[in-house]
Amino acid sequence: MQGVRREWPGAVELDVTIDGQGARALAYPSLVGRPEPGDTVLLNTGALALGLGTGGYAMVVAVPDRLPPDPDGPGHLVKARYTPLQATVLGADEQDSPHHAVLADADDLDGMPVLIADLHSALPALLSGLLLDRPGTRVVYVMPDGGALPAWFSMSIAQLKAAGVLAGSVTTGQSFGGDLETVTVHTGLLAARHVLAADVAIVAQGPGNLGTGTRWGFSGVTAGEAVNAAATLNGRPVASLRVSSGDARERHQGISHHSLTAYGRVALAPADIPVPDLPGPFGARVAAQAATLPDRHHRAAIALDGLEEALRADETAWGVRMSTMGRRIDGDLEYFLTCAAAGRHTATLL
Repeated sequence: MQGVRREWPGAVELDVTIDGQGARALAYPSLVGRPEPGDTVLLNTGALALGLGTGGYAMVVAVPDRLPPDPDGPGHLVKARYTPLQATVLGADEQDSPHHAVLADADDLDGMPVLIADLHSALPALLSGLLLDRPGTRVVYVMPDGGALPAWFSMSIAQLKAAGVLAGSVTTGQSFGGDLETVTVHTGLLAARHVLAADVAIVAQGPGNLGTGTRWGFSGVTAGEAVNAAATLNGRPVASLRVSSGDARERHQGISHHSLTAYGRVALAPADIPVPDLPGPFGARVAAQAATLPDRHHRAAIALDGLEEALRADETAWGVRMSTMGRRIDGDLEYFLTCAAAGRHTATLL
């Protein structure tokens, strides 16, 4: 290892040398130990070999001469189970948790809006639209396990918390590293409401969306499952559409097939679906695609006044990069406006 490039809560980005060539690597110190310049580190280079745009790091598997201390509790939840880097954490819903009594019989979100999106990149834009119209709203991010498992991988979570616009995070299923850990998305939503006192929960997978170009082979199906979970618990699901004019792939042009499948086929409970009032032929295409979603959902037309300005201002003020699939605001404005419109609609439910 040559040196530390930067770090944020839970993660350290490194400069390393692999076969004489420089590369970036990422370490999670609580799992693998904290590397220091000159250390030999054991790396997994699979992401580098694949040339992944998200997560294109060598991942530190261990710092052999500087291993972290063995976990000594409390906590009996094992995340990333039966993998070499499984993590033992204290679950908010387990018996040893100080929150167990609150969650033991919890069964109701009291009508809390649950704002749901496909991609992790939606998170800051959703917040931008929501907080523009309803400043001071207490928002908690609930992370399922369809993308990255460690929440530490996300710089957005760290930056949004540091900016004071995200109250906390809950990692669910096999994901870990949030302010609270839970076994399921259901208990994650209940913990967001009853432990972290959320006014709104946002559910979106972590970084590293996976898709295969098939009808069902993509990790974003969890968005439809989150609609069902929120409705089951008497929440108010708001389904943010994934819209793009900048993605060259036809299946993601206009409303992505990910949203049409997740909300049209997987989400069996009704949800509010904000439809942005985008101009011109592209806006007409998005509206026509939205009209094909089942009638059990409530489609709401959302004006976009002030949202672009808010997105640009918040990117600077919060220190967070608005980017999706490598495209910034100018490269796919409709994507970010659609997310912000979903946040704007959610503000009307409070």
